[in-house]
Amino acid sequence: MMTPKKTIAPFYERLSLVLIGILALGFLIIQGKEVLDPLIFGFLFAILLLPVAGFLEQKLRLPRSVSSFLSIILLVAFIGGVLYLVGSQISKLTDDWPMLQKQLAQSRDNISEWIQSAFQLNLEKQKAYVDNTAKKIMSSGTEVIGTTFGAVSSLMLFYVFIMIFTFFILFYRKLLYGFILQAFGKDNEPIVHDIVENIQSILRQYILGLLLEMIIVACVACTAFWMIGIKYAALLGIIVGLFNIIPYLGIFTALFLSVLITFATGPVGNAVEVGLSIIVIHALDANILLPTVVGSKVRLNALITFLGIVLGEMIWGLSGMFLSIPITAIFKIIFDRIESTKPWGYLLGGDYEFKKPAEKKMKTE
Repeated sequence: MMTPKKTIAPFYERLSLVLIGILALGFLIIQGKEVLDPLIFGFLFAILLLPVAGFLEQKLRLPRSVSSFLSIILLVAFIGGVLYLVGSQISKLTDDWPMLQKQLAQSRDNISEWIQSAFQLNLEKQKAYVDNTAKKIMSSGTEVIGTTFGAVSSLMLFYVFIMIFTFFILFYRKLLYGFILQAFGKDNEPIVHDIVENIQSILRQYILGLLLEMIIVACVACTAFWMIGIKYAALLGIIVGLFNIIPYLGIFTALFLSVLITFATGPVGNAVEVGLSIIVIHALDANILLPTVVGSKVRLNALITFLGIVLGEMIWGLSGMFLSIPITAIFKIIFDRIESTKPWGYLLGGDYEFKKPAEKKMKTE
């Protein structure tokens, strides 16, 4: 008795189903941002803190709940130390506020004179336009304050949710891992175990690589600014290091803030030197430091990385930019270990050479 042949849907039908699935998944991701965003950050922090929690459990014989809580306390202490360092430098900047006002007022007068000579717009009209704008801002001051307070409250609540999710993922990690194994069955257990181990290893190395890169860039920037002789070399170096972890767009923010602060506290020549220094540091970081420290951990090509950052910003804003690279790396790990999705893993990777299978020589009689 002949078995019926398995029918395969046409390519356009399969492509349509894939596109519909991607659109539906994207819609769910956008709608579930309030929960998924802190959950994924909690997952990344849990992976980073897993060795610390394991050390506290195995070496110090602490209960899992206590080890998870202490791991989060150590993370909060580290972040608090960085914020304290930045805050102490900013407090020094506020001491020179009168000088900053004087420098900005002088710059404003120079800009007004240039506008008057270039566009034939006298000072009275410029002042009237500025006064009207200021009145509009002051009239909506209550609304601005309310919006700012709401944004700060939401941000603090977001951070609290991240810590809560981190604690629960650390505490229930064996339960979650067991669920994944049971969901995919015993036949796929080796593959699932390999995927989980690689995701933990690569993401942990990636996060630690980013932190190491941030420290190196901050130290190099502080040294360069100190050699230039600017007043707030430490503050600007820390700003460059912190914003450097934002892919692609962070360097422009650091460049703008550093040049602005230097321009407001010193001569124009120092501001130009600071801008050139940041550009040189970014070029060295992008071509030498980043591929060595971070690029070797997550093998993604530049096109996919940039596309992921753009899509992440469109979907989740700034947090989407941060999460785009680790999420793409997770997908690459999964794709590389499933036979039917290996071409997608190859597309995401940074391997440019495609090895063709060796052709067998035909035997001649």
